Amino acid sequence: MNLQEIQSDNFLDARGLSCPMPLLKTKKTLKNMNSGEVLELWGTDPGTKNDLSDYCKRNNNEFLGYLDLEEGYTKFYIKVG
Repeated sequence: MNLQEIQSDNFLDARGLSCPMPLLKTKKTLKNMNSGEVLELWGTDPGTKNDLSDYCKRNNNEFLGYLDLEEGYTKFYIKVG
């Protein structure tokens, strides 16, 4: 899957937030989304990479991956289960 071609259904900007805030905001956003929809999350906290992957495994969501950008932040993609 080419992450650069994913069309997201919802967007969350968590840049500048530290753990646990990116994960808490992600949880809240995912609760308001429908199964099959994709969330695009922007973040700068390096711990988010592990947090999101682990959270998705435990909560039947699909962690599609992430892209580290030269601009200094990471784009994450999660598909709601």
